[in-house]
Amino acid sequence: MLNIKYYIALSCLILSATNMVAQTLSLDSVLENIKTNNPQLKMYNADIQSMDAAAKGAKSWMPPQVSTGFFMTPYNANLWKANEMGSGMGNYMVGVTQMIPNSSRLKADSNYMNAMSSVETENKNYTINQLDALAKTNYYQWLVLNKKIKIANDNLLLLDYMIKSMEIRYQYNMDKLPTYYKAKSQYSSLQSMIVMLQNDISQKRIMLNTLMARDKNIVFDIDSTYKLNDFNAILSDTTSLSQKRSDVRAIEKTIELNQLKIEAEKTKFLPEFGIKYDHMFGFGQQPQQFSLMGMVNIPMPWSTKMDKANIASFKIKNESLNWQKQMILNEATGMISGMNTELTNLKKQYDIAEKSIIPALRRNYDTAILSWQNNTGDLFVVLDAWEALNMSQIESLDKLQAILSVQVEIEKQLETN
Repeated sequence: MLNIKYYIALSCLILSATNMVAQTLSLDSVLENIKTNNPQLKMYNADIQSMDAAAKGAKSWMPPQVSTGFFMTPYNANLWKANEMGSGMGNYMVGVTQMIPNSSRLKADSNYMNAMSSVETENKNYTINQLDALAKTNYYQWLVLNKKIKIANDNLLLLDYMIKSMEIRYQYNMDKLPTYYKAKSQYSSLQSMIVMLQNDISQKRIMLNTLMARDKNIVFDIDSTYKLNDFNAILSDTTSLSQKRSDVRAIEKTIELNQLKIEAEKTKFLPEFGIKYDHMFGFGQQPQQFSLMGMVNIPMPWSTKMDKANIASFKIKNESLNWQKQMILNEATGMISGMNTELTNLKKQYDIAEKSIIPALRRNYDTAILSWQNNTGDLFVVLDAWEALNMSQIESLDKLQAILSVQVEIEKQLETN
């Protein structure tokens, strides 16, 4: 019985240690898990492999056509046999026909089919960029929520200290009941806010587990480190953007694919050759005979109307895709410029809050509570000073959240992953 308890306790310790090891995930780990396990990306991988597999048969020939049956055979079966009037009439024929595709056409079809997966590859990269941005947004929101909970817990300790001190001081008529009840209500409000923040963290955890295609109830924590980037030195002109953005590269690959399709359509104007061989088994005393013929498919104006229409259609599509590319690049450069200006202003506001406003409010609070402890100040002043400090800290974290959100959006537009 003791051994069983020992093994149970040991198993619990091992499980606890395992959970502790797997508890914290860095942002890079989350992004790597998404890239490896997300079903949407696996779907793209399967589509790309499917297209590459289909391209292997691009240079195949048409199957041969086999024919068999009677050839120049009279309806009267009596005439099939040889007699004194003749050697017999009719043949039984076996024939094979094989068309030989034009080598230029095979090469054009092969180039087109081998290039098809390149568009899906860029679409996959675009989806990775979108998923990474969504994961970063939720990760940074969780990070800021953790900071807000820490501030709230610290404030709970301060309020608890003040409430207990008031309970003691009230016995000696040194504090007033309204102040006491105000502190109690603020304490309860903080507890309610912590519950709300913890619920928000649970939602972020579920979202990240969903993106990583894991069990939604897996509990893990995140790394508290983050980096504020500077995008002023990064070029956001249309040339550099077209090289970075996978959605633009997907459009360029589609244009190239359409051009290859045009080349494939043009090969349909070339003649194709074939060969036909027939062997005849003569009835009666007739000798065996054969027929060997060459064939050629000659494209004529009335047979190439659809091919010419397809070529014109693909050229117009490419023109539309070029304008779509210009539209995306124009919008992206404008968005990046505007967001970079917003990011610079948010950073300035955040620095002012962290370096000036919060330290000043903290000194104001320290002075107010010191006066209250020395019986030269009022607790209402302390609570007002604490409330101003708490509100300023929360507003500063909201600014940090805004900075990280804008930073993620700029990274998504620049596709710097």
